[in-house]
Amino acid sequence: MGFVDTHSHIYGPEFDEDRGLVIERAKAAGVDRVLLPNINAETVAPMLALYAQYPDFLSPMMGLHPEDVKEDYQAVLADMHERLLQAGHPYIAVGEVGLDFYWDQTFRVEQMDAFEQQVRWASELSLPLMIHSRSAHKELVEVMQRYRSDNLTGVFHCFGGTPEEAQELLQFEGFVLGIGGVLTYKKSTLPEALSNVPLTRLVIETDAPYLAPVPCRGKRNEPAFALHTVNRLADIYQVTADEVMSQTNDNVKRVFKCLNT
Repeated sequence: MGFVDTHSHIYGPEFDEDRGLVIERAKAAGVDRVLLPNINAETVAPMLALYAQYPDFLSPMMGLHPEDVKEDYQAVLADMHERLLQAGHPYIAVGEVGLDFYWDQTFRVEQMDAFEQQVRWASELSLPLMIHSRSAHKELVEVMQRYRSDNLTGVFHCFGGTPEEAQELLQFEGFVLGIGGVLTYKKSTLPEALSNVPLTRLVIETDAPYLAPVPCRGKRNEPAFALHTVNRLADIYQVTADEVMSQTNDNVKRVFKCLNT
C-alpha cells in the first residue's frame, strides 16, 4: 500500500544537491505520487523541469502564494491564468494560493484580491484549490462563503487550527484538511483538533522542505518522512497505517479528479 504527498516543494533549491535521491527515498517509503504547488513566477520553470523528468510520479499546480503577492501581482496572475487556459496543460489544481497575515500585512488588500481571483479560476476551470492560510482564518472563511455554491474542491493545506476552526472549514464539503509533520510534535494541538474530524476529510502532506516530523524535526523535510505522519494518524484514529493510506488515497482521488484518469 502506498500514499500521496499532496504538498511538496522538492523543485526548490534546497534539493539541488540530491533531488534524485530524495525521489528514490520517497518511492522506497511508499509514496506513489507527489503533488507540487507553485509559489511565484520564478518557481514555474524549475517545477516544470522536474515534472518533465518524472511525469508519472509528480503533478504540478499553478498559483501565486500569498506571501509572494507584491506590487506586480496582477501581471504575475495574468501570466498564470494564461497558462491555465492553455489546452493540455499539466496543472492539476490552482495553488498554492490563500492568505497569510502572520509576518506582514503590507499587501493585505492585494492578497485578498489575488486569492479571490484565483478562487474564481478554480470555479471557472473546474480545478481544485490548494489553500494556504495563516493568521487569516476569518478572512478565508468569508471569501470561501461567497463561492459556496460553486462546487469547489480542494485542500486546506497545513491545517493547524482549533476544533472549532476545523468544523468551520469542513462546512465546505468538497474540501479536506492537509495534515503534515506538525501532527507529530510533542506540544501539537492537532490531535485534539481532529477529534471530531473523520479520516474521510484528511490528506497527507509534507510541505517539504519545511515542518519535518518527529523524529526528523530540525532536518530538511522530504516526502519520505510523511510516513511518520501516516503512523501518527493511525495511532490517533486507532486504525492500521494501511487503512490511513487507503482512505487518504481515496480522498485525494475525490478532490483531484484528474488523477483518476
